[in-house]
Amino acid sequence: MNDPYETLGVNRSATDKEIKDAFKKLARKFHPDLHPDDKEAEAKFKNISAAKDFLDDKEKRRRFDAGEIDASGAERPQERFYRDFADGPASASHAAQDGFANNEELQEFLARAFSGKGRQSQGTFRARGQDVSYVLPVDFLDVANGAVRTITLPEGKTLQVTIPEGAEDRQTLRLKDQGMPGFGGGPAGDAYVVLHVEPHRFFNRKDDNIHVEVPVTLKEAVLGARIEVPTIGGPVAVTVPKGSSTGTTLRLRDRGIRNRKSGQRGHQMINLKVVLPETEEPELVTFLETWQPKTQQDPRKEMLP
Repeated sequence: MNDPYETLGVNRSATDKEIKDAFKKLARKFHPDLHPDDKEAEAKFKNISAAKDFLDDKEKRRRFDAGEIDASGAERPQERFYRDFADGPASASHAAQDGFANNEELQEFLARAFSGKGRQSQGTFRARGQDVSYVLPVDFLDVANGAVRTITLPEGKTLQVTIPEGAEDRQTLRLKDQGMPGFGGGPAGDAYVVLHVEPHRFFNRKDDNIHVEVPVTLKEAVLGARIEVPTIGGPVAVTVPKGSSTGTTLRLRDRGIRNRKSGQRGHQMINLKVVLPETEEPELVTFLETWQPKTQQDPRKEMLP
């Protein structure tokens, strides 16, 4: 099975309702009853059903989001978070990882293995240091706008990690010569930092575009209004057109993610959601009870046979 989020066309931060709605929409499109003898539609229906079942399982979804399992449910090799090393012993190095008490003991072994002369010939043996990998959780806005983060390694050494503007989830950054030290004057290894982008509470990224659902009052939707909406660069004023409804989409040009190749920014897509008053409004109730619309409307006609 492919990535269940991609299969259903939802973001990783999607709510249970959003997942359910996405499944219903796709199920109506590919249900075998609507496409008899269509093997491709049948296969797609099976895939979206499997994806929904996968995401409905809270524990599977948690482990998949954490990178512990893949979309089939199989275990993934565990990556090391940089903070896992911060609590370890300062001697955590090649020697410790390879079962030696310290680096001197490891050097002695290597010297004997390659020259047969023991400690006296250590200076003739050179080896590049080992590469190391870390997983770095990063804030959504740090990735959207770019940032510099500092991580502390077990021996007290710190690394400055520059998060490039527009970086993506699971992107790997290479820090040259920041891995384990070499032997006998050999070069140090490299450090590889895998970014895990944490979901934002209302921003969602699709390619270079940012999507955000913005609630508006009934009055603002009916009469139109000038409101402030959040963007990754700060609040921006937009105009809500008269007669807007839930699902009305506004576009803020060049307010999305900067493309790392072209340098151009994506857009921010604002999806309006009309919300009713939080408290009782007797006048509104009285008006609606006596109101006779000029045109009859059935907003559910496409959902029913």
